[in-house]
Amino acid sequence: MASTLIDANGLRRVVITGIGLVSPLGLSADEAWAAAKEGTSTAAPIRQFDPGECDTHFACEVPEAFDIEQFLDRKTARRMDRFSHLGVAAAMLGHEDSGIKGTVAPDRMGVIIGSGIGGIQTWHDQTVRLRDLGPTRLSPLFIPTIIANMGAAQASMEIGLQGPLSCSTTACASANHAIGDAFDHIRLGRADAMIAGGTEGAVALVGIAGFNAMKALSTRNDDPAAASRPFDSGRDGFVMGEAGAVIVLEELGHALDRGADIVCELAGYGLSGDAHHITEPDPTAVGPALSMTMALADAGIEASEVDYVNAHGTSTPVGDPSEIRVIKRALGDDKAARTMVSSTKSMHGHTLGAAGGLEAALTALAVRDGVVPPTINVTDLDPECAGVDHVLNEAREAEVRVALSNVFGFGGHNATLAFRRLED
Repeated sequence: MASTLIDANGLRRVVITGIGLVSPLGLSADEAWAAAKEGTSTAAPIRQFDPGECDTHFACEVPEAFDIEQFLDRKTARRMDRFSHLGVAAAMLGHEDSGIKGTVAPDRMGVIIGSGIGGIQTWHDQTVRLRDLGPTRLSPLFIPTIIANMGAAQASMEIGLQGPLSCSTTACASANHAIGDAFDHIRLGRADAMIAGGTEGAVALVGIAGFNAMKALSTRNDDPAAASRPFDSGRDGFVMGEAGAVIVLEELGHALDRGADIVCELAGYGLSGDAHHITEPDPTAVGPALSMTMALADAGIEASEVDYVNAHGTSTPVGDPSEIRVIKRALGDDKAARTMVSSTKSMHGHTLGAAGGLEAALTALAVRDGVVPPTINVTDLDPECAGVDHVLNEAREAEVRVALSNVFGFGGHNATLAFRRLED
C-alpha cells in the first residue's frame, strides 16, 4: 500500500475528509448538498439592512437560523466581523465532520481561510462613527476586526491548531488559492492535515452599493429567485452571496490509518495570471486556460479524463462566454462538447472570497455521489455559451471520476482545483 501513498510527482497524496459549510444553501454540508441537488435558488430580498436607494435589493444570504453563539461565547463573537463569524463556524463544522480531533498533533494541522474583502461591515460602521463622533471614539478592535486574515486566525485559536496558518486575499480566487496552498503544505510534509477554504460577509450596504456602482450586480428586483442565471441570454449581472466554506484536507496515509470517511482525492492545483485588466476577463482565454492545464498536469490527468467542470460562471454578460472559451481552449473543442459543466452560483450567488470553498465542497460531493448539480434559471442558452455539455435546471446522475473547479478573480487571478475519485 505504501507506494500508492505517493503521487506521480513523488509527493504525498491528499484527500478530503471533512466539509464545513455555512452558506445560503444551508447551515451544514448535508443541508447545502441536498439543496444544490434540488436546484434551489436562495436569492431573496435583503433582510440584514435596508438597501434603500441601491439599484439591487436582493442577495443570497445565510439562513436567518445561523447563530454564532452556538459556536462562540457572546464576548468572543462581539470581537469579530460577520466574515469571521462565518469562517470560524465553517471551520468548526468541518473539523467536527472530519472526525480528526485527537488523531493529529496541534502543530501538524493548520488553517488557511481566504477572504476577498474582510471586515467590510465593521469598516463601514466604524467609518460612520469616525465621521459622526470623531477619531477618539473608534473601537480599539477596529483594525484587528477588519483585516482579512482574521477568519483564519480566529479559527486556529478556537480549534487550537498550531500548524501552517495563512490567508489568501486574491478576490474571487481567494478560497481556491487557500485550498491549493494547504494542499501543497501537506504534499511537502509541512502538515498532515489542513482546514482550507474561504469566508465572506459582504452583503452590506457598502458592498451592494459598491458593486452597483460597477454595474456588476443583477437588478432583477421583481424576480430575485431567477436573477442568477449563468449562461442564459437574459443574464444581467451576478447576485451577491455570503458564506463560510471549508474542506478538511488530510494526507492519505493518515486518513487511512484512522479509518476516516474519505470524500475524494484532491489531485492537482493550477494558478495563473491574465496580465490584462483589473476587472475584465482575458478575451484570449489564455490566462485562465493555463490554470486549468496546470491543474491537470499537476494531477497527472489527461484532458480526456475530465468528466465535470464546476464553472466560475458568475452570470455576467462578459464573463460567462469568456469562461466557455477557456474550457474549450483547455480541453479542446471535441472534449469540451462532451464535458458536463454547471455553475452552482445560479443557486447560492457569488460569495466572492468564499466562492472557491463552497464550490470545491460541492464539486467533491459530486465526485463522491455521482450527481452533478445544475445551473438553474436557464431558459434561453446564450449561443455564445454553447460548446459544452451544460447541466441545466435539474441535477444529473452521472459517473464523475475527475472534476475541475474554476475560480477567476478581479486582477486576473485564476485558480483551478482537480478532484479525483479515490480508487486505489
